[in-house]
Amino acid sequence: MKKQVSTVLVLLSVVVGLVLASQDKYTVKVPGGLAFSEFKGYEAWQAISLSRNEKVVAAILGNPAMIDAYWAGFPANGKPVPDGAKMAKIHWAPKANEFFPDASVPGKLLNVDFMVKDSKRFADSGGWGYAVFDYDSESDSFKPGTTAGKPPQGNDAKCGFTCHTLAKARDYVFTDYGKR
Repeated sequence: MKKQVSTVLVLLSVVVGLVLASQDKYTVKVPGGLAFSEFKGYEAWQAISLSRNEKVVAAILGNPAMIDAYWAGFPANGKPVPDGAKMAKIHWAPKANEFFPDASVPGKLLNVDFMVKDSKRFADSGGWGYAVFDYDSESDSFKPGTTAGKPPQGNDAKCGFTCHTLAKARDYVFTDYGKR
């Protein structure tokens, strides 16, 4: 009887271990320290805009500090985005809407990109920290983006800086707030 109880306890601990081993997305971070956990709750942030091409459809979201910057007239007001502002860009593979096939809707999740304004922490990248987290549907987990990704991404907190220098005059932000 003791052997059966021991066997059951061992099996139970293995099953519990496997359940606990499934990734909590908020534990992933890119080199340089930018962590997924810094964007907890991004799923409920307000929409700033949408983006789409033949390869991806994306929603660009902002935390309240970012939305307040847009409402205050950014980028036309010429003021920089305040520290603490954050953006998330969620990319999906497009798929046809089953009711309106001419319309594209989000399909398979591809990755989530983040930006955070922290002029002290990221002084050498225009005051912004960047992160790309690729999604793996088979393991239901995220990992830092790499140069092997599509599009290729660096995998540290400065990975987006080179690209975003095109928008230096707009405090490194490409996205306009969609009129509503």
